Amino acid sequence: MARENILVTGGAGYIGSHVARDLYGKGFNPVVLDNLSTGCRDNVLYGDFVLGNINDGPLVARTIREYNIRGVIHFAASIVVEESVSRPLEYYENNSLNAFRLVKTCIENDIREFVFSSTAAVYGIPEKVPVPETAPMIPINPYGKSKVVTEMLLQDVSVAYPGFHYIALRYFNVAGADGEARLGQNYRKPTHLMTLALRTALGDYPELKIFGRDYPTPDGTAVRDYIHIDDLSAAHLLALGYLKNEKKSRVFNCGYGVGRSVAEVVAAAREVTGVDFRAVPCDRRPGDAPELVADSRLIRTELGWIPRFNDLHYIIETAWKWEKKLKEERKVRK
Repeated sequence: MARENILVTGGAGYIGSHVARDLYGKGFNPVVLDNLSTGCRDNVLYGDFVLGNINDGPLVARTIREYNIRGVIHFAASIVVEESVSRPLEYYENNSLNAFRLVKTCIENDIREFVFSSTAAVYGIPEKVPVPETAPMIPINPYGKSKVVTEMLLQDVSVAYPGFHYIALRYFNVAGADGEARLGQNYRKPTHLMTLALRTALGDYPELKIFGRDYPTPDGTAVRDYIHIDDLSAAHLLALGYLKNEKKSRVFNCGYGVGRSVAEVVAAAREVTGVDFRAVPCDRRPGDAPELVADSRLIRTELGWIPRFNDLHYIIETAWKWEKKLKEERKVRK
């Protein structure tokens, strides 16, 4: 039996590559569309690869037709909060305008199922923590605002075109790596706390900067809900299955409902690596919220999502295995 082709935009990136891996494992064929601006061709372990941009309507349309695509999982986006504050035009162009162009092409080519990579940044500084999906979207940075625009677009399009259904997954802090160290974060300029901490432990950086020690949290550092990449990937496959079976548009939080402070993550990284690396307190970064923790009851109830890796040390251990592998590969290339 032929595999159903699923278009994965940004599938050569961190999250997209894990989802493409799992799609293949579940009997689908991932068709990865990526311009490799931040992704890596080596991350595409299975399926087909198309080099290009999501704003290239003719290319996207041709890809949909050639592969008989009926489902799309959209990751391609700019994701650095601090960078969005200084470069808002780029973020609105890539995350909002290009998403509009992609959705328009999907509608024109009879795409019925669309899973959107959104973010907890849409909530801004929530009044209630853990934050439910019903909380108002009041983002405090251009990154979050650009994602809100796309969610609003999808909502309106799903009303105007009854055959089109979407699920927006609002991620909290994604971390960790493939358990066999086949995939992980491979950014040239990493911004994720865990990656920076582990690369500091490896000696790539002289110190780890801790942005903010005066937040209204128990230890003064920002609190986040860290979710292992494999649990997040599983949520995407459940979302795709829901769209195929239920044909309803929904929004779900993806997180464990447990907050971990930056200081806790640093302490755990030191324990896992056995390296007492230097961490230096710095001023807060613009656009950062003090605390973001998911109320994830809805995705558990509606999609039957059962997280398997809600363990901070395990998350760090998988990332540590990946980072050590990357370092060895860099040595060989030199």
